[in-house]
Amino acid sequence: MTPPRLTLRAGEPVWLPPRLAHRRPRYPRLDGAHRADVVIVGGGITGAIAALRFAESGIDAIVLEADRVGHGSTAASSALLLQEPDCGLAALAERYGTAKARRIWRLSHDAARDLIALLEGSSTPCALARRDTMYYTTDADAVAPLQREYAARCRAGFDVTWLTPRALRVDVGIPARAGLRTRGSACCDPLRACDGTMRAAVRAGALVFERSAVRRIEPRRGSVRVRTAGGVVEARQVVIATGYATRQFRPIAGRFDLSHTYVLATPPLDARARRELGLADVLLWDTRRPYHYARWTADHRLLLGGADRPLRGGRPAAARLAAAVAEVRAHFERVLPALAGIPIAQAWEGRFANTPDSLPYVGPHRRYPQHLFALGYGGNGMTFGSLAGRLLLDLWHGRTSADHALFAFNR
Repeated sequence: MTPPRLTLRAGEPVWLPPRLAHRRPRYPRLDGAHRADVVIVGGGITGAIAALRFAESGIDAIVLEADRVGHGSTAASSALLLQEPDCGLAALAERYGTAKARRIWRLSHDAARDLIALLEGSSTPCALARRDTMYYTTDADAVAPLQREYAARCRAGFDVTWLTPRALRVDVGIPARAGLRTRGSACCDPLRACDGTMRAAVRAGALVFERSAVRRIEPRRGSVRVRTAGGVVEARQVVIATGYATRQFRPIAGRFDLSHTYVLATPPLDARARRELGLADVLLWDTRRPYHYARWTADHRLLLGGADRPLRGGRPAAARLAAAVAEVRAHFERVLPALAGIPIAQAWEGRFANTPDSLPYVGPHRRYPQHLFALGYGGNGMTFGSLAGRLLLDLWHGRTSADHALFAFNR
């Protein structure tokens, strides 16, 4: 029996206008018996990157997507390609020690750089734009912790600039008490980024099947059998790149907290409206937990996000969305007063899985032979998806290092 699937988004993200439907690639359903070296379950950005990395290395890869490629949590993303993990460097150092924390941050920086380079070389334009990140606080009691974070980043050799209230007002356009500016991040259209990456994987030799939900996974000695309603794949390994632990993996589901997150989009704004708002073209996020964030799109919409809530039943999706829209809007109207006169054109709800340290799990689990996992990306899904692609390929080849231990289930 197929376990019921969790809906990964609600509402209409700006990345899914109906006029683009006929331009996107369509892949067939899985039918009949197939063989591969590796089966990747999940056709979001992580599955696409993994498929590309495996196929480029001459490994026969098959991707199985339950719906359409990129239409799950990837389509709900606001696509901030941040170098910085959700958990600050100072906080990670307290948890794991200075050396491990610095290495995690370096790997995150490198993964963002690699993903940006991959998308810049893609044949599918995805509105990729390099942007500075502004990490700020409006709370007086958060200034001292932010100073400690600044010092930790400086000591570790990361490029970071301290922003005073005046600099935030003049250079960024927000009233805030302090902030950190970093260079090297980016933003994009996540659905087009996923499409382009999956197309590249197909050109490299991967096979992709949509509307092919996995019903059962049967580990065997030295192999695995993956079944859908219409077919079966025999492979050496299966990679679970679904973003969260589905109900087929109940023993590890407790390691993840599932949350709703919300994104609002204005209509495209003309130059006058953008000047009145006054927000610079940056990636903006604050020190609160859960945090709020904002960025501009290529067609001059302002995206506003936040209001993350634990995933619980009971309240209808429409009511949750309406409450979150009001909360996010109220927050940003305090930061950007001119926003009060601007309508919200679209809003949507996404789901994501977080872990206690806000870092993903990438690698094997002792309970599941012939499996590799890439789950629990938090708010850094695209960046950690890029990192997962490299780590998974290493594991396939039997290469392990201290880096793999940083993201292992037993860390």
